[in-house]
Amino acid sequence: MNIDLSEIRELIAILNQTDVTELTIEAEGFRLSIRKEGGKVVVQSPAALPLPEVANAVPPAAPAEKSVAPPAVSEPAKPTIEIVAPMVGTFYRAPSPDTPNFVEPGTAVQIGQTVCIIEAMKLMNTIDSEVAGRVVEILVENGEPVEYGQKLMRLEAL
Repeated sequence: MNIDLSEIRELIAILNQTDVTELTIEAEGFRLSIRKEGGKVVVQSPAALPLPEVANAVPPAAPAEKSVAPPAVSEPAKPTIEIVAPMVGTFYRAPSPDTPNFVEPGTAVQIGQTVCIIEAMKLMNTIDSEVAGRVVEILVENGEPVEYGQKLMRLEAL
């Protein structure tokens, strides 16, 4: 299934105009989830998702157990959460040029904590974390223009 950015924007606009809080589309190895959380729209589209074929009514067999033990040193991978731009604008890491950045890689953030600002039409819009986590990576440079839905930073869930 091929879906382009304009179709996603149209779905988000429709979702914003209704009382529906979540929409998930799955087809041909593709999955798109759009949710409204606290008045903000969050779009999630993980990598291609294997889906069972409709013609095959028998559920797939469980995978065979592996005899290889995991390394003793490694920890289970913590899920990463991406903070995406809720609007088109200019990305800023600090409230002004002479103040410290809101977050740096390694910074622990709480739900509702401001992580950046997006300036749109001369208005400074704070972007708050919707989850508690630790900043793993900041994907946008300070002062760089961003598009709606563009990934701004990755957090590791706490």
